Amino acid sequence: MPAEFDMVIRGGTVADGGGGPLREADVAIRDGKIAAVGKVAGSGAEEIDAKGLLVTPGFVDVHTHYDGQLTWSDRLSPSSSHGVTTVVTGNCGVGFAPCTERNRDSLVRLMEGVEDIPEVVMTEGLPWDWESFPDFLNSIERKPHDIDFAVLLPHSPLRVAVMGDRALNLEPSTEADRAQMRAIAKEAMLAGAAGFATSQNIYHKASDGASVPTLTAAEAELTAIAMGLSEAGRGNLQAITLTDDHRLENFEVYHRVARASGRPLSYTLLQMDIHPPSLWREVMDSISRENARGGRIKAQVFNRPGGGIAGLENNYHPFAEHPLYKERLAHLPLAARVAEMRKPEVRAALLAPDAALATSAPFDALFPLGDPADYEPHPSTSVAALAAARGMNPFEVVYDMLLERDGRAKLLRTMTGYVDRNLDTALELLQHKDTVLALGDGGAHYGFVCDASYTTTNLTHWVRDRQRGGRLGLAEAVAMLTDAPARLYGFRDRGRLAPGLKADVNIIDMDRLTLHAPEMVHDLPAGGRRLDQQADGYVATLVSGQPIQRDGKDTGARPGRLVRDASA
Repeated sequence: MPAEFDMVIRGGTVADGGGGPLREADVAIRDGKIAAVGKVAGSGAEEIDAKGLLVTPGFVDVHTHYDGQLTWSDRLSPSSSHGVTTVVTGNCGVGFAPCTERNRDSLVRLMEGVEDIPEVVMTEGLPWDWESFPDFLNSIERKPHDIDFAVLLPHSPLRVAVMGDRALNLEPSTEADRAQMRAIAKEAMLAGAAGFATSQNIYHKASDGASVPTLTAAEAELTAIAMGLSEAGRGNLQAITLTDDHRLENFEVYHRVARASGRPLSYTLLQMDIHPPSLWREVMDSISRENARGGRIKAQVFNRPGGGIAGLENNYHPFAEHPLYKERLAHLPLAARVAEMRKPEVRAALLAPDAALATSAPFDALFPLGDPADYEPHPSTSVAALAAARGMNPFEVVYDMLLERDGRAKLLRTMTGYVDRNLDTALELLQHKDTVLALGDGGAHYGFVCDASYTTTNLTHWVRDRQRGGRLGLAEAVAMLTDAPARLYGFRDRGRLAPGLKADVNIIDMDRLTLHAPEMVHDLPAGGRRLDQQADGYVATLVSGQPIQRDGKDTGARPGRLVRDASA
């Protein structure tokens, strides 16, 4: 007798994405969709025994930068290694379309500076078989991928395409410029863009030091582009702002743009040392007031410290700018470099007082990351605290740490979200009704950050392992990764385990779920390197009913597709 279903996942503990109570149930899949959730009598062509395992919808990551990786790779890792089945890319207003041949170099410099993607990787990897944004969508749609992806229209390429050098020089747009941007935005939305993204972040700079072309874009320009989305009747607004004056007004500009256009809005909100301590609360209060008047605004927040990974394999560590290190050691293979650094005379020379060392990061914000990775380190484990306890210079402590694991040890440099040296504020933000969990930046910051694994952190640290404060309930944590981000972008066909929806599914062994430290791999075009991070405990991840990985191993299946306006 033929099987009734393509697959039946039997007896798992189901967290359906909606945040309701967990229940033991079967999940049946047919033709890439969920056919039934409950007690399933019919058989499957394949059956998976999920007794004692967690069964969830596939995770949705709304803040990534896979614009380049989509063109040169069929895998969107590390996201797809951490249960993610749909990503939104093109965030922060940087990307590669629209673009003419004349403008390519400026966009490459911008992505190299803002998102830390080496120029040689892009030069080797990008096919540049597009000019318009619809052409770009068509290009990336032709290549199969492991997971689904939606793409935002980025402001910087849009501005440069319309204004040329005037955009790079931060000149104000004219009425004619704004009309053209509005028309291109409408065209992009109708072609299937997920929305529009911009940046007014003073730290976003091209590799040549130039500011992001959108830094000083006026409210009139933002509103004109947003009205292009309004005319199309679709698309979200996404933004990041970070200015010298750190005022609530910098965020409320976007509220007015969203109000004028009627489009949903989300933007980055981080707790930072340089911000007034009350700013994040003021922003959340303003969002809540706007939403009470009918707005659709969410703050994108993170569940662990923002920052970077330091190590001898990485772009950053406290000795990286030391003249001796740059001249004699930086070019050596890792094993040879470690051997040299273990010589007493080299150690003494690198630890001698030097101006390069004096400018290094504050040691109270530098911690050993460990394996499994610890993203809420206790203040007593900082380099500063360890140095004081051992009666050593902090540089000596760092030096010894960098040589551990034959030079592959990693240190966590916290920059945002860790002002109080704990994650209590992060928990408050995660549980706020007007936030969405995001900001993993998959596909970017290849040599400094590997935060796309935050989905695993939500289940390990926040549900099971946290010792320094409150935790999340399991159903709550799953909802943050599934239904909540899917609803933000109007993805009605995913984010829940319910009949008729897309069969994007995770099967997870919570007892074994472990997040390891990031490791450097060399799998980019031109032999480029990037940080990758693995986890144990993902038994299987399915996209449209097809397993893309089993027990952490790539199956070779490539069911991932471009999401063109899934809200339709």
